[in-house]
Amino acid sequence: MPIELKHQAYELYQMQSLPLEQKILMSKRRIREWYDAWDGDVYVSFSGGKDSTALLHLVRTMYPDVQGVFVDTGLEYPEIREFVKTWDNITILKPAMNFKQVILKYGYPIPSKALSQKIYYARSGSNWAKKYIDSDSRYAINNRWKRLLNAPFNVSARCCYVMKKAPIKQFETKTKLKCYIGTMAEESEVRLQAWCRTGCNAFTSHPHSAPLSFWTQNDVLLYLKQNDIKIADVYGKIVDTGKKVEMVNGTYQPLLKTTGVNRTGCMFCMYGCHLEQRPNRFDKMKVTHPKQYEWCMKPVSEGGLGLDEVLTYCDVPHDGIDEQLEIEI
Repeated sequence: MPIELKHQAYELYQMQSLPLEQKILMSKRRIREWYDAWDGDVYVSFSGGKDSTALLHLVRTMYPDVQGVFVDTGLEYPEIREFVKTWDNITILKPAMNFKQVILKYGYPIPSKALSQKIYYARSGSNWAKKYIDSDSRYAINNRWKRLLNAPFNVSARCCYVMKKAPIKQFETKTKLKCYIGTMAEESEVRLQAWCRTGCNAFTSHPHSAPLSFWTQNDVLLYLKQNDIKIADVYGKIVDTGKKVEMVNGTYQPLLKTTGVNRTGCMFCMYGCHLEQRPNRFDKMKVTHPKQYEWCMKPVSEGGLGLDEVLTYCDVPHDGIDEQLEIEI
């Protein structure tokens, strides 16, 4: 039975081309709809990253008492954890396992969530996953990553559930609160498809509101800059690249960037690192956070996380290019 879609992808592309001022008004309507639907029993999932920072600020311009919830996985940049502490009314949760325990039990998160899940189950003998090994499907395990089927280490997508989703699920079960999340459809094909199915406010078996779904990363930076909102120091500063982005009404918005890292998330997560140009996240980490870099690259037998073995096996450069690397923080 085909899945019924609330929206088509072209509608998203049209919305993404709107000026930020219009997007803010549209997002506020969705925030209000979600708040009213649950009689104010809501919260903001706050990672300390720039996207959720913009979301928390926007929600609190309307409802100042809405709490934020931060999952302290131990994988965050130290600057993120310190930044979270500067906000009031934040509930901090902790997972039942740490990252090292998760990767030793289940496997490493590389190269993407979808592929690591298929590889994990294929190695476990699952017929569902095996059909993706030799297939013409766009969702097949491509030749580059088939090597992971016989890697000397395990690969898995389980860490996201254990370290983030499980603590949130327990919190929601206990409090009955419904969440706002700062995800955007442009971030992945999976999120685009999710937006097409439900729109921003998903009244499903796992209800959540993503009122910034149709924003872009540039919208987030522009919102933060226009409202003089502080972000975690690891991002550096928000600066103008000198380029422009054309909007659907013929106006232009400045194209912005951060001078530090452009994403935070889990510090040692390897999802997508093979797609990054150098200096990639691990090149930068070697310069900006040498202690964390040394620990995550060190073999498990020596007390580290063993990421050097994994990245080397996957042909992902990660040894730093100090003489060429300039990062302004």
